[in-house]
Amino acid sequence: MTYLITGAAGFIGFHLSKRLLAQGKSVVGIDNLSDYYDVNLKKTRLRELEENSEFTFYKLDLVDREGVENLFSENKFDYVVNLAAQAGVRYSLTNPHAYIDCNIVGFLNILEGCRHNDVKHLVFASSSSVYGANTNMPFSVHHNVDHPVSLYAATKKSNELMAHTYSSLYKLPCTGIRFFTVYGPLGRPDMALFLFTRAILENKPIDVFNHGKMKRDFTYIDDIVEGVVRLIDKVPEPDPDWNGDNPDSATSYAPYRIYNIGNNNPVELMKFIEVLEDCLGKKAKKNLLPIQPGDVPETYADVDDLAEDVGFKPATPIEEGIKKFVEWYREYYG
Repeated sequence: MTYLITGAAGFIGFHLSKRLLAQGKSVVGIDNLSDYYDVNLKKTRLRELEENSEFTFYKLDLVDREGVENLFSENKFDYVVNLAAQAGVRYSLTNPHAYIDCNIVGFLNILEGCRHNDVKHLVFASSSSVYGANTNMPFSVHHNVDHPVSLYAATKKSNELMAHTYSSLYKLPCTGIRFFTVYGPLGRPDMALFLFTRAILENKPIDVFNHGKMKRDFTYIDDIVEGVVRLIDKVPEPDPDWNGDNPDSATSYAPYRIYNIGNNNPVELMKFIEVLEDCLGKKAKKNLLPIQPGDVPETYADVDDLAEDVGFKPATPIEEGIKKFVEWYREYYG
């Protein structure tokens, strides 16, 4: 079995590739190594993956239509996991075109590659951001998600719609996964945990939005990977109970499925900071700010479908997860 992992030099892509390689799988990874954040960190991840002879890397941008076509035609992929994307809610306010190029055009190229090359299952990253203006907690995959509040969220909802179209037209099995605030070792430097850790150790103030009243369903990277690995093997089938008179957005008459992967335990940002302070042995200087455009005040994942279908739900407490991140950060940055 050969797996294509897009965004293999990224945070989730690296950890997923590492897990599959440990299971003896053959993994082809692609990444464009964009400078959205520190490229050296991406290269660090790649070096570790390339220590395994079953890993092959191609530097490739998903927007390169011919390059993606050649990649699929020259390799036989059984499974494809699309984790490549232009990430970040706030960045989408100032760089909107990057999201359309990568998240829409790039994803179309992946869908076309899967369609024409008999891929058994396409698993793709969506985001908790698609819940947008929803306030009914916890967020369920069966809820309507037609009110995004950022372009990033809109592109992720678009990915779900595009995948469903290909699943319907071409019977391509597709599973979309809505990730909830992923953190852990070798994480993204633009995420709160990374930013806070660096600032606290450098005696600089941290920006705390919504005056610290944000709540996030922080999900440790190992839990994310466990859920994804199980879902790769759970190839979706048409739902015989799906009814167009009362359509369920999480299932379909086509081989298509949507899942949440979140910790099912929202934590207030101030509590998150307190745990980080304990792990660092140092207090933070807080710069309290209003909520930013595109942000939502709370995320909270309903993971009942995940637990029922693959027998797993994330459970790593932030005390354990943050401790592991801090240990990695101290070692990596000295």
